[in-house]
Amino acid sequence: MATNKLLWSSKLIGVFFIMLVCTLSANAQFLRTSYFMEGTHYRQQLNPALTPTKGYFNLPVIGAVNATVGSTSLGYQDIIDIIDDGDDFYTKPDFMNRLKDNNKLNVNFSTEILSAGWYKGKNFWSFNIGLRTDIGANLTKNMFTFLNEMETVEENWRNSNYDISGQQLNINAYTEVGLGLSRQINNRLTVGARVKALLGIGNMELKLNKVAMNANLPSDARINQLQDPAYLSSLGVDDITKLRSEIEGYHANLAVDAHLESSFKGLNLKKEDGQDYISDFEFESKDMGIAGYGFGIDLGASYKIMDNLTVSASILDLGFISWSKSSTQIANAKAAGIDMKGSDYTSGIDPNNIPGSITAIENNIKDLQTDANGYMERVSGGDVLDYEMLQLRTEEASKSRKSRLASTLVLGAEYGFFNNKLAVGVLSTTRFVQPDALTELTFSANYRPKSWFNVALSYSAIQSAGKSFGLGLKLGPLFVGTDYMFLGKNSNSVNGFVGVSIPLGGRKANKEG
Repeated sequence: MATNKLLWSSKLIGVFFIMLVCTLSANAQFLRTSYFMEGTHYRQQLNPALTPTKGYFNLPVIGAVNATVGSTSLGYQDIIDIIDDGDDFYTKPDFMNRLKDNNKLNVNFSTEILSAGWYKGKNFWSFNIGLRTDIGANLTKNMFTFLNEMETVEENWRNSNYDISGQQLNINAYTEVGLGLSRQINNRLTVGARVKALLGIGNMELKLNKVAMNANLPSDARINQLQDPAYLSSLGVDDITKLRSEIEGYHANLAVDAHLESSFKGLNLKKEDGQDYISDFEFESKDMGIAGYGFGIDLGASYKIMDNLTVSASILDLGFISWSKSSTQIANAKAAGIDMKGSDYTSGIDPNNIPGSITAIENNIKDLQTDANGYMERVSGGDVLDYEMLQLRTEEASKSRKSRLASTLVLGAEYGFFNNKLAVGVLSTTRFVQPDALTELTFSANYRPKSWFNVALSYSAIQSAGKSFGLGLKLGPLFVGTDYMFLGKNSNSVNGFVGVSIPLGGRKANKEG
């Protein structure tokens, strides 16, 4: 591999996307378990109004590293199967049996390159520079069934009926530079906001809106027979009539409607010599850079209904990124289908003219064989992302494009005991990622006797299908946590968080204890 170049092969790119979504150490945007832990500042990622007991300075890069991987169907064992079986993972019955009709996969990534927070009077200020990535995919079981049967059933392409529409991939990566302010309005109400300048690294949207195929084609043995002079010379009037009807019944159809929009500097859509459609992706690392600019804002509030009962709400990542025209590439496949009709191969076949019909059959069957081989080459590649089948053709971007951030709605309520050192809470989060929103309901118990020592136990009921729990611990400058503890091969959602920060002065007097 060249120093500045990374090539993605057509055969492996589909597996790469699944591995990317399912196995990378990717980082989520927040940790739900930290929400009611008053001693930690990481809860401000979920609500800018929730101030910590002290200021802080996060160690660069390792100060806040957080990872979440989630799937509606695939678990740890599926990942092992993919690694062990390589390109043939979808031929394994166990893997196929675990799939749902639609399999949604999500990875979220964030790490703080530099961040700090401090008190000044009644205000709490914060500043951060961070890296954010959202990856989402929707893969249908029909697609894997198609790949499986094309791989395992000999010449299945000749008599097939598949609809593998609905595949989708979304990637959004950017750097944010944020400035936050939280203020205690009175003893009951605290409000907060964070404004963010966004530097776009890259954005990609790939949608296979329609990919459907249907075929009834003759076998090689039948084609050879129809080109055998001895067989043709034996045909009579009735035979010619039946043969004409047989040929009229042959057909092959491929309908493709796919759309790709990419805004990555350094990403090239390659074409092979003599082709006018994409044959591969190529990254030139030396050309990578800022591909767009945007703006975002977080808003939050916390209100004490009574001394022991507090409710809170926030809306995060309201904003967008505008991707420059120069870094944007567009490709479509709306005009790249196949429509073979048997009637196109019956010209000159006339029972009343047997010698002429024999010549016509020879010529028509030769054309039918050529077109059938072309259809086979289009549909039997065996790739998750099959460039030959899709034949995505590039076009000039006429203008810049925009992508919205994955906004999150957060609602929380907590009740405190023993002078607020022990608390129970319930938290609802709805994150509007692509291709579908992710909703979670988290219950937690929190013990927070000192600012340097907090511990929390949580249970998130939806994304892990009720099969996991969360844990958070703040011990001096170290914070570790998870919303979805890894519990073995059936885990569909897993995450982890680690942060190291240096406490700063300016602790508010009414927080002392």
